[in-house]
Amino acid sequence: MSALLRSLRDGRGFDVALAALALAYLLVFSAFPLIYNIAMSFQEVDMFSLGDLVRPFVGLANYRTLFATPEFWSIMSNTAIFVILCIVFQLAIGFGLALFFQQDFIGASYLRGLFLAAWIIPALVAGAIWKWIFAGDFGVLNYMLMSTGIIDEKIFWLSTPAISLYSVIIANIWLGIPFNMILLSVGLAGIPKDMYEAAALDGAGPWGRFWHMTLPMMRSTIGAVTCLGVIFTLQQFDLFASLTQGGPANSSNVAQYWSWQLSFQNYDIATGSAVSVLMLGFVIVVAFFYVRSTRQEYQA
Repeated sequence: MSALLRSLRDGRGFDVALAALALAYLLVFSAFPLIYNIAMSFQEVDMFSLGDLVRPFVGLANYRTLFATPEFWSIMSNTAIFVILCIVFQLAIGFGLALFFQQDFIGASYLRGLFLAAWIIPALVAGAIWKWIFAGDFGVLNYMLMSTGIIDEKIFWLSTPAISLYSVIIANIWLGIPFNMILLSVGLAGIPKDMYEAAALDGAGPWGRFWHMTLPMMRSTIGAVTCLGVIFTLQQFDLFASLTQGGPANSSNVAQYWSWQLSFQNYDIATGSAVSVLMLGFVIVVAFFYVRSTRQEYQA
């Protein structure tokens, strides 16, 4: 112990101490809850045994119960629709904005900053804003659509089963566009401009330069951004809590919010843990592709 204190006082071993503190933090606040949650998905758990480390082992019974739940497949379908539509539109719009802000024009930096403001806003605050926009009786969206004659009667965006999920998707797309834009802008900034100038001199038009130069050189960046977007979209909880609470009748419910409902509203903690473990497995697969994309980008 004295040797360790002496090395720290002399400045030696300070990096080891910092690494040890970081490792301890990860073990306490990340690794232990993760392992504890995985263990609960294979055990019989109720509110009275939640704090026990040793509980009856039930194998895959919780997963069989989960798969037999009537709403399981509809919620998984909602989750897939939510993730796919959010990623497609966030990536497409973010890429378009990144290309737009690559151009030199007056006020580009200020406009880019306005788009980034949406990224800074907490999701709960963004949810409150969009709840006001989507409100059926006094919402801004209904007012604009009725004022322009597009609709004749009010639409209840958050309480109509057919459109409630898509209302949350619109809000999440808006929330995630700046993240995609800034990361794709970094990738575009790494492409030498003289390559575009040479291609233009050879007669390549804007579409040809985009299709044959920009996209191939941005492939690894797009892959990395897509993987990160999937992970962050699967973590989206606040918008559902603010806007629809998974309703009406689970029409806008997704796996991450359902896991919370099972555990803390229905007190079915074991089944809720099983849902989160299934999501964890999918995130691990996506993380694998993310690591591979970043490795390819680094090697390129």
